Amino acid sequence: MGNKLYVGNLSYSLTEETLSEHFSKCGSVSSTKIIIDRDTNRSKGFGFVEMSNDDEAQEAISSLDGAECEGRQLRVSEAKPQAPRNDRY
Repeated sequence: MGNKLYVGNLSYSLTEETLSEHFSKCGSVSSTKIIIDRDTNRSKGFGFVEMSNDDEAQEAISSLDGAECEGRQLRVSEAKPQAPRNDRY
């Protein structure tokens, strides 16, 4: 298992700092990234959290998948590798 997690169903007002604080209950957070729509400059409602090791990542999945954060139920799972995109020029 990897230590990078996909986090879905985020509140659009959630900040990376708040997300990091929420996940720090399960261990040391290495990085957080909320994906922003480049046209509207608004959150797309999902992001990624990288934990310092696999055990902490598993603990975060177990503890936080389905947990409430700013009125929304989080969806937490292991992040899948990004598929290559052929439409880039």
